[in-house]
Amino acid sequence: MKYFTILLGMILLVGACKTEVVDKIDERNMEQGGYIRTVTPYPVVNSTFSVSKANMGGTKLELVAEAVTPDYGAMFASYDLSIAFVDATPANGTKTTTAVALKSLAASTFAKDAQTGYPRATITVTGTEALTATKLALTDISAGDYFTITGVMKLTNGKSYTASNTGVNITGGAFYSSPFSYRLNVAN
Repeated sequence: MKYFTILLGMILLVGACKTEVVDKIDERNMEQGGYIRTVTPYPVVNSTFSVSKANMGGTKLELVAEAVTPDYGAMFASYDLSIAFVDATPANGTKTTTAVALKSLAASTFAKDAQTGYPRATITVTGTEALTATKLALTDISAGDYFTITGVMKLTNGKSYTASNTGVNITGGAFYSSPFSYRLNVAN
């Protein structure tokens, strides 16, 4: 009886340890996406840049961007930017605008970086471009107001990625440095 109890215990123990064989994840057939990584300035502190009201043509948002996809940017089609103005100083009237198209940067304007293998480009938005796109005059803005610039990464397969459909690790993490949104403060 003693041996029978030990044998039964061993059978139950071995049976309890049985696991199912799980298929390996097929990474090649998983849905893949992409993001635009800010290379410089790095890290992008709150994605904030400034323009001077006294020198709108000479001050700008400027960053080096890298198009990251699983195939080193081959699926990258364009990075489309839109802009809106937020009037935070109502003393000169309220001129807040809704988002309008600013510019589209085609994949062909990006060049492969020798070190990373991903396509890179310098993105620039001057204060004058911001005013023109939002149809504002210099008298409509004051120090303390700001422009918001948002990006949409479009892929050749028709998919697009923004801050709203990208994970917080990508948009908020310093490693990925991909906010998809930039703030352009108006200074004196």
